[in-house]
Amino acid sequence: MQSNPTEITQNVCEDRLYQSIFNQLAPKIRNYIYFKFGNLEKAEDVVQEAFIKLWENCSKVPYGKAKSYLYTIATNLSLNEVAHQKVKLKFGNQSTKKHTNESPEFILETEEFKTKLENSIANLSEAQRTAFLLNRIEGMKYVEIAEHLQISVKAVEKRIHNALMVLREEIGNI
Repeated sequence: MQSNPTEITQNVCEDRLYQSIFNQLAPKIRNYIYFKFGNLEKAEDVVQEAFIKLWENCSKVPYGKAKSYLYTIATNLSLNEVAHQKVKLKFGNQSTKKHTNESPEFILETEEFKTKLENSIANLSEAQRTAFLLNRIEGMKYVEIAEHLQISVKAVEKRIHNALMVLREEIGNI
């Protein structure tokens, strides 16, 4: 955000300043949240919520602090959403377990495999993990991943191949 010295001390309640901040930062914050958490719709929602909070607190936020305020709010909103999803997932897993007719051995083996897989994925390099999860979880094709990460398709292929090699080595054939 470029600013002149008088704008730095102004709050962002003035429509012109608020609109300028929105035009400059909304796409950047959306991309930041999308790349960090991997969900474009949620990223767009978070950006809207962050700008609503900025407007609600516009008299308290000086122009020079608006960027860091928005990034902080957006990150916190995203982290809260992730925590909420974990709670929902945990609750869903517990209710599913109560209604299953599987043997205790099968349930135990499934849980052990799930834990081993999650740990193995967590141990991948960030580049490998990102490409692998975008492909396997988000269902993105290699070309889409390449565009999203701004790398070549060959680089995506290599990252996913290396991720699979590491996973096979740690937990056997998938």
